[in-house]
Amino acid sequence: MERRTFIKSSGLGSLPFLTPLLPLMGAAVSHPAAAPAVNFVAAGELLNTQQYAEKLQQIGQTTPIEQDAFGNGGCVTALEEKFEQLTGKEKAIFMPTGTMANQLAMKVLSGQQTKVLVMENSHYYRDEADAASTLHNKRLIPLGKENYRFPLDELKAAIEYYKEGEYFPSGVGAMTVEIPVRRNDNRMMSYREFEQISEYCRAQQIPLHLDGARIFMASAWSGIPVSAYAALADTIYISLYKYLGAASGAMLCGKKEVISQMPRLIKIHGGSMYRNWTNAAMVLHGIDGFMDRLAKARQQGDALIAMLNRLPQFRITPAKDGTCVYPMELKGVDATVFKKGMAAQGIRAVASELIINETILYRDNNDLFNAFKKAAGIA
Repeated sequence: MERRTFIKSSGLGSLPFLTPLLPLMGAAVSHPAAAPAVNFVAAGELLNTQQYAEKLQQIGQTTPIEQDAFGNGGCVTALEEKFEQLTGKEKAIFMPTGTMANQLAMKVLSGQQTKVLVMENSHYYRDEADAASTLHNKRLIPLGKENYRFPLDELKAAIEYYKEGEYFPSGVGAMTVEIPVRRNDNRMMSYREFEQISEYCRAQQIPLHLDGARIFMASAWSGIPVSAYAALADTIYISLYKYLGAASGAMLCGKKEVISQMPRLIKIHGGSMYRNWTNAAMVLHGIDGFMDRLAKARQQGDALIAMLNRLPQFRITPAKDGTCVYPMELKGVDATVFKKGMAAQGIRAVASELIINETILYRDNNDLFNAFKKAAGIA
C-alpha cells in the first residue's frame, strides 16, 4: 500500500484543532490514549486526536504555551527564532502549508521574470495543482525527468536553449531544488551536486529556493548540517508536520528582504490564520535534540535491518542515494496479513518498505525483531 493511502485510511492524516484545545482549557480526557506506536510507514510519529490532545496538555503543564495572534508573538515567534538558528538564515516565518511556502518563495525570488527552473519529479512541479502558472504566471521549465537529481550540464543547456532559442528572450527568474525528493522515495542528489548548482545559479544571478520539506532526513543520512544545505539557497522551506510533531504547518527561511514580504502575501492568498500555537507548541517542544534522536534512530535502524536480513523472509536494502526509506521484499509472505500482524503488536508497517524515524527508539531491537519475525511467520 502506498504511504499516503495508508496514512489516510488510518484516520491519522489530519488532526482537528478543536480536540487539542479542550485539555488546555481544563476539560478532562475521558479515556487514556494508547501508547505511541513505532511507525515504519511515514517520516515521523502519527498521533491520533486523543494522543495529540494529551501531548499538548503535557507540554502546557511543564512549559506555559503562549498564544500568537495571526502568527505574531507567543510560541510562533519563538519557533521562528529557533529555525533562524537552525538554518542560519536572517529571518523565518510560519506558513500554513508547504505549498504556500514554495509558491510564495518562488513568486518573490523570480520577481517579474516568468520562467522558473524546476525538478520534473518535485512537489513544486507535480503536486501543487499548477499553482505557479495559475496564480503566479510562471512558466515552468522541468529538469531531470522522473529523477531526484540532474547533472549541471542539463541546467546549463536549458538556460542556453531558452536564451538563444526565443525571439523575445527573457531571463530565468529563479530555480527550485527539492532535497530529498518524496516521489523518488526520499532519495537525494549529493551535497556536492547541490553545491555546484548553487555556485552556477549565483554566477548567473538566478535566485535558488530549496524545498527542504524533509531536509532533516537528508542531514541525518548525509551527515551534513541543515545549515550547510540552507546556506546554498536563498530560501528554504521545511515541513513542520512530516516528522516534527505538528498537525500542519511549514517554515520558510531566508533573507529579511524576502521574508518581510510574506505576511501580506500570506494574507491575500487566504493563508492568514488567527491562531497557530497548537502547531508551533508541538514543534517547539520536540525540536531541541531532534537531530541527535534521528542519528540514534538511524543507527538503531541499521542494526535492526541487519538482524532482519538474517531471516529467510526478509530482504531489505538501502536505496542508492537514499535516506530514511529502505525497500523491503518479503518472500512467501502475505502482505495484508503481515501488516495486520504488525499492527496487532503496536507497530505500523507495510510489506514494501521500511521507513526509519525516531519512533524506532520507543522499543529495543530485540523486541522489534521478534515482532517482525512473528508477523512474518503468521503471514
